[in-house]
Amino acid sequence: MTAKPILDNLQNSVWRLFITANVKLLDRMGEKFSQAGLPSMDWYDVLLTLKEAPEYRLRLSDLAEKALLSRSNLTHLVDRLEKAGLLYRKRCPSDRRGTYAVLTEAGLAMQQQMWTVYAEGIAEYFACHLDDEELQVMQRVLKRMLAAVSQ
Repeated sequence: MTAKPILDNLQNSVWRLFITANVKLLDRMGEKFSQAGLPSMDWYDVLLTLKEAPEYRLRLSDLAEKALLSRSNLTHLVDRLEKAGLLYRKRCPSDRRGTYAVLTEAGLAMQQQMWTVYAEGIAEYFACHLDDEELQVMQRVLKRMLAAVSQ
């Protein structure tokens, strides 16, 4: 049998700070988007994910996974993005059940507009609190954590 890991006070404290900082930082980013008259962070995540995809398109199942959304949440969000003209759905020719979400020019323009506000928020609320060495340590640690939970 393997022993259960023991959680000490420092580990628990850092975990709670990590979670709290994440929630509060995302709330601030949402406020910045709202103040600029822009849509929510979920919209940005989908638009960015499509921008980074080959031919600006992904199957809906892949989009949900990459944008860290549930399938049902993604379906409703894609409906709203399509209604706003920021993407469109396209049937997959090799799989009649499959559907792609495809970024439009308006969607690309919206992502770029949102990035300007998002980048300001990242600089203001996150990056200015870390020096290069701390950023490199965080990068290594977070990559290691993601690798561990992605197995």
